[in-house]
Amino acid sequence: MKKILITGCSSGFGYDSSKYLAKKGHHVYATMRNIAGKNTKPASELKEFAKANNLKIDVFEMDVTSDESVNAAVSQIPEVDVLINNAGLGYGGALEAFTSEQVMDQLDLNIVGTMRTAKAVLPGMRAKKSGLIIQVSSTAGRAAFPGFSVYHASKWGLEGMSEALRYELAPLGIDVVIVEPGPFDTNFFGNIVNAGDEKVAAAYQHVGEFFDGFGKTVQGLFADENAPTDSMVIVKIFEDLINKPAGSRPLRTIGGLDFGFQAFNDVTDPIRKAGLEGMGISDWDGPKG
Repeated sequence: MKKILITGCSSGFGYDSSKYLAKKGHHVYATMRNIAGKNTKPASELKEFAKANNLKIDVFEMDVTSDESVNAAVSQIPEVDVLINNAGLGYGGALEAFTSEQVMDQLDLNIVGTMRTAKAVLPGMRAKKSGLIIQVSSTAGRAAFPGFSVYHASKWGLEGMSEALRYELAPLGIDVVIVEPGPFDTNFFGNIVNAGDEKVAAAYQHVGEFFDGFGKTVQGLFADENAPTDSMVIVKIFEDLINKPAGSRPLRTIGGLDFGFQAFNDVTDPIRKAGLEGMGISDWDGPKG
């Protein structure tokens, strides 16, 4: 049994993985914002599910954009074996139409938020010389499309930070891996935050048309029973990574519709490993088994 802390559990991957991993015998600490407000329903559902099935799911209030909120939640959790940094949100629109504050908010949530939670659990992981951090990125962290510039900045930044963190923590016995979902039916597009300057956005009609068309294409894929868009695809990737022994986990795992980016990862990973070898730190690519 692992003690697993998951962020962003009000819906999507976080909600589904909380229930699934608890059913597999793990002790899940499911966190989300506003458990006494707009997220009362999912918080109550997780608690009731655990009670009805005699499972271990504890629900905690956590806003990953707040040091105080993250530290307060983690202080109530005695031990964390696995951290799944799942909380996140997308901002959509032409770059020029975003305010500086919006860009900072996107980066704070998708990059700094994962750092806050990692910093909160790492002292305990370092003390026992073991642990796993799963960073939920996106295929949008490997390529770029018009209308997603700010979101790309957050996910590309998360990828770089997470890869470097893997090398920093491996000698301490702690593993860091990245999961890159393609589009999934988790209401990502319904929750997108639009660029704030509508007047400037109007000058980018071509970007808006692409963005809307891309969204409709993806929504159409969700109706295809043969398309890998069920959130359980990612949940089972989490499970597989948790079950793999230390030293055997890949840095990056794509799940769902990969748009050909698996080939990109296949080509670049040997180059990444050659770079580590050139720097004399090839044994830092994950902890020893």
